[in-house]
Amino acid sequence: MSDVKVENSPVNLRLPDGSVRTFDGPVTGTTLAMDIGPGLAKAALAITVDGEMWDLSRLIEADADVSIITKRDEDGLELMRHDAAHIMAEAVQELFPGTQVTIGPVIEDGFFYDFARDKPFSEDDLEVIEKRMQEIVARDEEIIREVWDRDEAIAHFKSIGEEYKAEIISDLPADEVVTIYRQGNWLDLCRGPHLPSTGKLGDAFKLMKVAGAYWRGDSKNEMLTRIYGTCWRDKKELKSYLHRLEEAEKRDHRKLGREMDLFHLQEEAQGSVFWHPQGYTIWLQLEAYIRNRLKDAGYKEIKTPQLLDSKFWEQSGHWSKFRENMFVVPDEVPSTEEDAPIIPADAKLMALKPMNCPAHVQVFKQGIKSYRDLPIRFAEFGCCHRNEAHGALHGLMRVRQMTQDDAHIFCREDQITEESVAFCALLSSVYRDLGFPDFKVLLATRPEMRAGDDDVWDRAEQGLEKALNQAGIEFDYAPGEGAFYGPKLEFHLSDAIGRTWQCGTLQLDFVLPERLDAHYIGEDGAKHRPVMLHRAILGTLERFIGIMIEHYAGKMPLWMAPTQAVVATITTSTEEYAQSVVEKLEAAGMRVKLDARNEKINYKVREHSHAKVPAILVVGQKEADENKVSIRRIGSKDQTVVDLEEAIAALALEGKMPNGEA
Repeated sequence: MSDVKVENSPVNLRLPDGSVRTFDGPVTGTTLAMDIGPGLAKAALAITVDGEMWDLSRLIEADADVSIITKRDEDGLELMRHDAAHIMAEAVQELFPGTQVTIGPVIEDGFFYDFARDKPFSEDDLEVIEKRMQEIVARDEEIIREVWDRDEAIAHFKSIGEEYKAEIISDLPADEVVTIYRQGNWLDLCRGPHLPSTGKLGDAFKLMKVAGAYWRGDSKNEMLTRIYGTCWRDKKELKSYLHRLEEAEKRDHRKLGREMDLFHLQEEAQGSVFWHPQGYTIWLQLEAYIRNRLKDAGYKEIKTPQLLDSKFWEQSGHWSKFRENMFVVPDEVPSTEEDAPIIPADAKLMALKPMNCPAHVQVFKQGIKSYRDLPIRFAEFGCCHRNEAHGALHGLMRVRQMTQDDAHIFCREDQITEESVAFCALLSSVYRDLGFPDFKVLLATRPEMRAGDDDVWDRAEQGLEKALNQAGIEFDYAPGEGAFYGPKLEFHLSDAIGRTWQCGTLQLDFVLPERLDAHYIGEDGAKHRPVMLHRAILGTLERFIGIMIEHYAGKMPLWMAPTQAVVATITTSTEEYAQSVVEKLEAAGMRVKLDARNEKINYKVREHSHAKVPAILVVGQKEADENKVSIRRIGSKDQTVVDLEEAIAALALEGKMPNGEA
């Protein structure tokens, strides 16, 4: 929007449909919405002015492109969650005088606010706070934007004991306008924008939990109480969200991991997984599947060291960016005495690799490479370590020791599109095989802090965009979210309860080959830099297995299930026949167990169903006499009696590892 303001000159506002509304002078978003229609005026929450969201009450003083925001827009929902945090803060200070409010942002699916109080809040306080929030919404308090003098604002908040707010204002850039929002008799520091009034929030919100949080996220600072809440457009959306949470709790991979005896974690190995036989079977099946797919796609598997000299990380640029997340080991000299090893002043630093890229470049650099050799595709199930914060660790989803299904493609620039299209096809096929046919793609572009010149980034971003268009894949942009050395494609898959997980990635890199001096001999006989495609499909095996456990609620596909079938006897007289069934299933390649315990068959079925065994083959005297089995599948109360050979053939076929064919 133009900065030139002319008193009483016409203001032309262009709407998303291209139509223009002209007003005699400055106009508010509220007036514009009323001019369009009473229905829109009632639904309006805010307005965008040349791409920036404003309060409806702000004057638009010059020509602009505008759009009215309602709760059906994503920006509208985010605005509602923002205001829910403010209404919660108002409720808290009305109920608990002397409580200081600090920071309260919008987060995925909701909001939170951090409070400073002598006595921390507990879960028991949430109901009364939520009730007061409902009262504030019912009061329909007008929300008014005010611009304050910086010193005046600091003095005000100090005078009412709000030291945290005063500190925030003091730390604002000198040229930043200080805006205060008033709702009723309560006010708060905020950039805005906000809803026109508290009544616009509606009643589809709920306070969820209480947690501790350090002021500004620094453990050296005071501990505050954080209250989390969720907010939605209507009660139906809220109910659906709460149902998803309930489902997610049932599917929690940590809970199922214990019940199914898959893995455990313990304090003495923070962020590293102890895989049990059942869980490691899932791991081996997934690894074998990916290995087969990579081999068919022309990848060569390699293995590189976990501990590398710090010079590689300095050359690559990772040392300056990721040093604090790397486990660094000094090159010690063994002591001749019983005391600690000697660490020389000039000792080299070694680092456990947080990623595989520099190591793969070292393999590429061994021997002379010709343009005819390209593309070269190196794959590795590389064990990596990252020094994640203790509080960030979460079961299999966030670990310190991880194994990536990592690969790097070294190619010529004219091969970028072909290789990228082939990777997208491979990833799509793998996700389909694993039960995730739906995913979306984001093209993450150059971040503010990056390596390489803009012309290099132009070529890299255009290369990925061209590949997506050629592959016929729809995508959105994620501005500024690329890696520091190149743009990337992010693949976000959807699970059974609608959650999205970013797993696969394809990163196009002109920078690392330059920094690590990788080259090939071109057709002209001169040295050329290869382009490096960093790519992964699963991301890390640990996290992807966690996602699969929750997606399938522990009921893994037959080919991946740790125990594919159990043969359970009804009476001891059929044990010999049951053993023969087990042997025939094993001969067909099945992972099967015999349950010949002297227990009632209903007890056995319940126990194995709880353990998520896909198929339970029940054998009684009738089945033994007729060479049949009674099959009960997990999740079904029905059972089918079939000939033994037919059952074995069907189970063996279903239990076969997929190969990517449609």
